[in-house]
Amino acid sequence: MTQPGFAIFLNGGYGVGKSSTLEHLGDLLAQAGRPFSLMDVDWFHRSWPPAEQDNALIEARNIAAVWESYQTAGPRQLVMCGVITTEAARQRYATAVGCQIRTIRLTADADVVRQRLRGRYSASQQRALDWHLERCDEIAARLEAADLDELVVDTTGLEPHEVAEAVVRHFGATECGSNG
Repeated sequence: MTQPGFAIFLNGGYGVGKSSTLEHLGDLLAQAGRPFSLMDVDWFHRSWPPAEQDNALIEARNIAAVWESYQTAGPRQLVMCGVITTEAARQRYATAVGCQIRTIRLTADADVVRQRLRGRYSASQQRALDWHLERCDEIAARLEAADLDELVVDTTGLEPHEVAEAVVRHFGATECGSNG
């Protein structure tokens, strides 16, 4: 197998199911015998206080370092999830991993997003919940306006494994990484 020519990026706002879909996508690729690496980009910039320089640059450096390490195990399909609302952000990720980023945007009904977010946080995490609830509509609108995605999947009535299956179908069940 050669190194895939692109990374799959599950793009979307808070509570649409990106992280859950990422896990299920990994399961499907493993079942198909496809080498892969998964990255939830949120974990590459989670530190406090934020870096004095641009946190996005720190995130990109961290992603690049981890991707370099993953590649020492051999060629693999990179699958990422996060939020890309500008072409500049997509380019930053592409530069970090050295290949094209192909995005699939996950969406969900606003009430479903709020329900999922409320289920994600405990009572002691009220500030984090409030922060996400205050921003979820704005992020969804920015993602829609950016229109950077080659496919949009509404996750409202779907289980994460069904969303992952839609992603695999889009790229080809056993051809993931060799198209385009």
